[in-house]
Amino acid sequence: MPYKERDIEKQYYTIGEVAAQFNVAPSLIRFWETEFEELRPRKSKKGNRLYTPQDIDTFRSIYHLVKERGYTIPGARDMLKQKGPQLKEKIDVVQSLERIRKFMVTMKKELDAIGKAQQQG
Repeated sequence: MPYKERDIEKQYYTIGEVAAQFNVAPSLIRFWETEFEELRPRKSKKGNRLYTPQDIDTFRSIYHLVKERGYTIPGARDMLKQKGPQLKEKIDVVQSLERIRKFMVTMKKELDAIGKAQQQG
């Protein structure tokens, strides 16, 4: 059986890594921790926040509701309580479709460039 290299996924991420992933300030993440009881990362002995992939999924749901959909914080809080698991699935589908759209737009640009090059040549 051939050796297959596993994808190594980190168990914990720092607040800086999470902030960079979503292009937000760490202060926003700390603020949302006070507003959303679902977002409670572990803390190291030094007090540094340690986010699990599940914490990041929760943050992604909050980010989607507040930043992308325009919900108020109380509205997003209610939506998370009502439709938590369904919301995650919906967000996953939306992100997948966005990646596909980005890929298709890139392909169209490349095909247009090839077409122009062939017309000129």
